[in-house]
Amino acid sequence: MPIKVQSNLPAIKVLESENIFVMPEDVALKQDIRPLKIIILNLMPTKIETETQLLRLLGNSPLQIDIELLQMASHTSKNTSPHHLTTFYKTFNQVKNESFDGMIITGAPVEHLDFEEVDYWSELCEIMRWSKHNVYSTFHICWGAQAGLYYHYGIKKYKLPEKLSGIYTHKILNPIHPLMRGFDDTFKIPHSRYTGIREEDIKKCLELEVLAVSDKAGVTVVSSKTGRQVFVLGHAEYDRRSLANEYFRDKSKGLDPSVPYNYFPNDDASCTPMMVWRSNATLLYTNWLNYFVYQATPYDLRELIEKYPH
Repeated sequence: MPIKVQSNLPAIKVLESENIFVMPEDVALKQDIRPLKIIILNLMPTKIETETQLLRLLGNSPLQIDIELLQMASHTSKNTSPHHLTTFYKTFNQVKNESFDGMIITGAPVEHLDFEEVDYWSELCEIMRWSKHNVYSTFHICWGAQAGLYYHYGIKKYKLPEKLSGIYTHKILNPIHPLMRGFDDTFKIPHSRYTGIREEDIKKCLELEVLAVSDKAGVTVVSSKTGRQVFVLGHAEYDRRSLANEYFRDKSKGLDPSVPYNYFPNDDASCTPMMVWRSNATLLYTNWLNYFVYQATPYDLRELIEKYPH
């Protein structure tokens, strides 16, 4: 998929080195097609890394995508330069009158807080409320998934006995569901979180369906029956060394973290981790784009607001 982004976004050099088709704005404007409009609400502290990870996964289809990056106006990022944010990111006030085919809400390292204690919670609620009318399908990741399930369906998160970190095996509960189409009976993706949700709480909500679970990591993939809300409790987008970077960061802080499960060969943190989830991650995002964004969104995005009025 040609990804249309600003020509000087740092992720472009990395993606082009991996033969992922990134289309500059001036070239995209010459194509007589309507691109999919995807907005990414990036709540992760390592914003450039997360941009690259997500664009890599979105760049594996013949469709053209117009990407917008969104930041929180009510929160000051400490790990990304103000220049990068002002150059490449918009705030909600700048996009609230637009409509989008799809939206991605990332995770965030705020699990130790109740949702209402997060400094940007009110703004996030406003964005999620807006997304019901201005976005056809929203893909929520990790804490973003927990926040979305809580906001839209009142499903609570629970603190885990210890951090869940590693590469976990999941089984498909509904192999004919469009989001799971083409998956093997089991698949692996990374998890990195201190909280989770309970399967019994999801099953009480008739609007939701659990699509994939792990014996060790619990509920992982959930979708609304309409496909307009997708929740993934893991980090399918993570790079080979994302968990390693988190592990060594936590060790340097004196937190004494456990070695990520099923990640380093022989649990030896000096070894290079095996990349065993890339194809699963690509398939997951491709299915979402194909079945819940491209095939389902009206051609004229103004119809979204007409069909789902405020």
